[in-house]
Amino acid sequence: MPIYHTLGNIPNKRHVVSRQPNGNLYQEELVGTQGFAGMSSLVYHLYPPTRVKQKDKAYSVVPKVAVDNGLDCMSFQGFDIQPEKDYLKSRKTLFVNAGMHIGLAAPMESTPYFYKNADADEMIFVHEGSGTVYTMYGELNFKYGDYIIIPRGTVYQIHFETDKNKLLYVESFTPIFTPSRYRNQFGQLLEHSPFCERDIIRPCNLQTHDEQGEFDIFIRKKGMMFPYQYANHPFDVAGWDGYHYPYIFSIFNFEPITGRIHMPPPIHQTFENANFVICSFVPRLYDYHPDAIPAPYHHSNIDSDELLYYVDGDFMSRNNIQKGQITLHPGGIPHGPHPGAIERSIGKKETHELAVMIDPFAPVMITEEAMKIEVKDYFKSWLEESM
Repeated sequence: MPIYHTLGNIPNKRHVVSRQPNGNLYQEELVGTQGFAGMSSLVYHLYPPTRVKQKDKAYSVVPKVAVDNGLDCMSFQGFDIQPEKDYLKSRKTLFVNAGMHIGLAAPMESTPYFYKNADADEMIFVHEGSGTVYTMYGELNFKYGDYIIIPRGTVYQIHFETDKNKLLYVESFTPIFTPSRYRNQFGQLLEHSPFCERDIIRPCNLQTHDEQGEFDIFIRKKGMMFPYQYANHPFDVAGWDGYHYPYIFSIFNFEPITGRIHMPPPIHQTFENANFVICSFVPRLYDYHPDAIPAPYHHSNIDSDELLYYVDGDFMSRNNIQKGQITLHPGGIPHGPHPGAIERSIGKKETHELAVMIDPFAPVMITEEAMKIEVKDYFKSWLEESM
């Protein structure tokens, strides 16, 4: 999200002498992705961010694939994911391709360690729970319905206020942006965008940790987890400025676009990049043409898979859908409303559904973790009961 932001104390010019009250130089670090051409921030540490004290043996965290080439419409009961005390162990990757991983997590405890995903931007959708994400950029307080966007390379700790948390996450190997069609040439969100800069929650309450000792950071890179130990607290930042930092956007701040007849899924788009889009289905008025059919028309997924995560409310195009359930409609075959959904929708004035849709542009493979929570024979769910 290209909005300039700054916290703490920074010098008037970049790359000049800047001293701490004790006379030591602040240690300047440029943090960003896409080389020196993408969004970045300049961060001012008390100590060099390079002081590795120890590193332990790396171990694999590559998801185990069960179905690498399928064409079945499938469904999965997301709330059947077993809770785990540890945050990293709780993350169960369900779907993978070369551009992204998609998974669910039910962590019960806050992280005593620090974590850095050096491969991927992370989008964490909070279905249940609340708490705070701590980073060197400041704090982000999250709650139900929040999308937390954490740029790759960001060291963070996550504190949960309860032991009952349910998270949907995406690991994206290219940066996650807001839709380009809703931004002008300067990056400002346009008047017809379904959200604006006022809806973006940026880091606050910057705390400078002047601490030395042993600080464990788990770093994920190329399918491996590298346990590192640093000599100083990673959040020893006195100030920073720039465009590269984690932020939050609430699904409840997405303002739906409506029309006289049924509008296609791109109107729900919330995030995008080269490999996928993420859409938000929120409560809204239905189409207002006198003969409108509010239910979506049958459509063929040819260019992308479609993953829909059901959050709350009544998703009128589906029968017998529960909170936390995921449907996968693969590219190559058509799908559409379940039997009876079209007739049920006629004359309806509004919907209270809440869901997150992820459309990967390359087919996803299905992991062993996903198969543990599969809803059997979902592909037959379009048959009338008499058949």
